[in-house]
Amino acid sequence: MQDAFTGQPTRIRGPLLPEKAGRAAIQDDHERRLEALARLGAAAAQCDLRADSDRDLVLLAEDEVILLEGAGPQWAALGTAIRAFRALLPLRTLSDFGFDEREENPLEEANPALRRIGVGVEAWAFASGEGSVYKFYLPREEKRIGSEFGFSRGEETLLMARAGLGDYRALLEKLLVIQVLGGMATEVVALTPEGILVAKQVLGEPMPQGDDMSGSLPGCLIEIPSRFLRADRDHPRLLFIGERAYVVADLHARNFVRAVDGSLRVIDLVTGPWPSGDAIRDPLIVSWLERVRLNPGATALPDAPDADL
Repeated sequence: MQDAFTGQPTRIRGPLLPEKAGRAAIQDDHERRLEALARLGAAAAQCDLRADSDRDLVLLAEDEVILLEGAGPQWAALGTAIRAFRALLPLRTLSDFGFDEREENPLEEANPALRRIGVGVEAWAFASGEGSVYKFYLPREEKRIGSEFGFSRGEETLLMARAGLGDYRALLEKLLVIQVLGGMATEVVALTPEGILVAKQVLGEPMPQGDDMSGSLPGCLIEIPSRFLRADRDHPRLLFIGERAYVVADLHARNFVRAVDGSLRVIDLVTGPWPSGDAIRDPLIVSWLERVRLNPGATALPDAPDADL
């Protein structure tokens, strides 16, 4: 199946849920894309390219490096890294998606191919004629995009997680987390020259605003003892992807939809890797993380129920 706008292979069409193999392939694409971005950053560092943000790296045009590739093996490796990343996140124009680029704000103008269904802080959402959802994540101030948790010492808890502006790595990680949680299948389909990241998602039925989702969260999420962490978003939880731990939150009703099979699926959230570094390490947290990775029901202290603390 080909995407109607990019001509690239897609596993998403309208409200149809991909089968298990399709979901696994989408998750693999997310993971390979993040790995390619990390390799691109490492290759740029070897060339002593200093970027203000990873936006400068993801928008590097191949032809900007071709002339320098003969300067040495580091530049040749950078060119290879750019091509490898671009194969997983191709550059497309807004006109490829039916927008008139002659307009000052193309996303605000009528589009015969896409119908606007929502505007959020991070992205504009559109429905295609076949019923798939296309999300356009717009860059924000200081070359930032999306959102990500930052961490600091809390006054009444060891750590405080606050959502702030993110970068492309954080946005790609968020889409991976949605996939790992069994959320609505989401593909990354393009990046525009303006830095807009385009994602494609299965269509679902929105949940009524204000519904209590605390009893409907994905089962793989682990509750975080309040003495360890609090967040400025709803229902902060812990998720392990391999050995890496993520804080996941903002799990309110507007970020869920009901799929065609009746299941509830996450479509958006705020996340960030659990912080590391001596400044915010604590023996109790370190011990709990080690135990809860192997046993999701592990308590904050080895020998005491959390209710007793």
